[in-house]
Amino acid sequence: MTALTLSTSAAPGLRADAIVIGVAKGAQGPVVAPGAEAVDKAYGGKLAGVLETLGASGAEGELTKLPAPAGFKAPLVVAVGLGPKPGDTDAKNGKDAKDAEDEDAGYDAEALRKAAGVAARALTGSRKAAFALPVDGPGAIGAIGEGVLLGAYSFDTYKGGAQDSGKAKAKNGKAPLAEATLLGGKPRDAAHKGALARAVAVAEELNRARDLINMPPNDLTPAVFAQITQTAAKEHGLKVQVLDDKALAKGGYGGILGVGGGSEAPPRLVKLSYKHPKADRHLAFVGKGITYDSGGISLKPAGHNETMKCDMSGAAAVFAAVVAAARLGLEVNVTGWLALAENMPSGSAVRPGDVLRMYSGKTVEVLNTDAEGRLVLADALWAASQENPDAIVDVATLTGAMMLALGSRTFGVMANDDAFRSTVHEAAEEVGEPAWPMPLPEHLRKGMESTVADIANMGERWGGGLVAGLFLREFVGEGITWAHLDIAGPAFNEGGPFGYTPKGGTGSAVRTLVRLAELTAAGDLG
Repeated sequence: MTALTLSTSAAPGLRADAIVIGVAKGAQGPVVAPGAEAVDKAYGGKLAGVLETLGASGAEGELTKLPAPAGFKAPLVVAVGLGPKPGDTDAKNGKDAKDAEDEDAGYDAEALRKAAGVAARALTGSRKAAFALPVDGPGAIGAIGEGVLLGAYSFDTYKGGAQDSGKAKAKNGKAPLAEATLLGGKPRDAAHKGALARAVAVAEELNRARDLINMPPNDLTPAVFAQITQTAAKEHGLKVQVLDDKALAKGGYGGILGVGGGSEAPPRLVKLSYKHPKADRHLAFVGKGITYDSGGISLKPAGHNETMKCDMSGAAAVFAAVVAAARLGLEVNVTGWLALAENMPSGSAVRPGDVLRMYSGKTVEVLNTDAEGRLVLADALWAASQENPDAIVDVATLTGAMMLALGSRTFGVMANDDAFRSTVHEAAEEVGEPAWPMPLPEHLRKGMESTVADIANMGERWGGGLVAGLFLREFVGEGITWAHLDIAGPAFNEGGPFGYTPKGGTGSAVRTLVRLAELTAAGDLG
């Protein structure tokens, strides 16, 4: 993990492999962003022109490298695009320039986070870099810190030589950026130090979730996942309870047992608890943890199996969020429920037409074994409801329909309370996780009526993501506020890296869950 430090030093005197500066997209060309004044001065105040000559425009994600000026102890300057300059014309919708009083507005956190991530990834193989991006307070420090740690991430456990050397190596054989100094940060300022500490805790746990998502399913079985949570619980003072297949059978967890019945790797239900001695609010997070999803008897077609190790992304997000809450010492009680199973076809697998009796006592007719996530979540949601938390949020890579609706970078938010749905959506957007509120149309519930059971696990074809949400709502305790995050799109990035998002597991929803815990601790959840 990249080490982060704060410094008030000027860029020219810092010993580093590179100085990272920001460049914005202005109305008349690239604009050198605040924080890079010393670098610009060393170029005679003509750095913007030099960058433009090299083809830079300041567009988001753009990266330009150039030799450092004479007298600098770092040999390289890396200019990274921040997107539109605050106060300039909004290129996206053609609005006129903002009023004069808005022209000094700072760069938003997500722009800084993305820029830092792009630069950190580009500096793979470097020992140390100094980030001279715009800093106007603790929020900017936190965003830049997160961006560096998330952008520098790589998963190389299984690459040649990585295990032998004990050092992580990137795809090109080079180690990730080792150290980053954030210029403009005040090492002795409590707010700045707190922002950096938060960034480290959240980013490290989010990267832990990415590691789990990227692990191959032959190594990450439900039992192994449960063992990993037990190890983390000891490290961070959490309570953990693991129900194995025998305990699940004794307790009547028909959904989890049904899904996991076709695999030689038996299922688990993990309860991970963080309690603060002064807390009087309780959040429950529930995560879908299908460590591999073949579709079961309703086998997935060719071309749809290769990334199904990521079907436990919801459980990984919940796990990471609970640990992050503990590391931050938030004044709130948080319980994570990880519903872990492997969905495989075999002689003991659940069949289309089978009826399962769930932990709640309701019966479910299984019409499609590839709609398995809602079955394990149903049991976990009911278990979470028995503790009567102030709110429940479940996270799942649940439906391809949500990807069709929202694409590969945005997750859907459904809830049994409109105000809570808005709160969750706003929290997600605040931390830089694209999300969109989705409805739960009552007329779609009729499609899940069964002639032999209380409900079927499938309904109408159209609006399949909403149907899944309606199914889950059936297993939330009466009077409990609940939200459902369908992260099927953004949980696993099959394309190239962008911003601070790598190829592979992304850790989607971790930051949203942590933000909800912070809001609850502050009494602002609503």
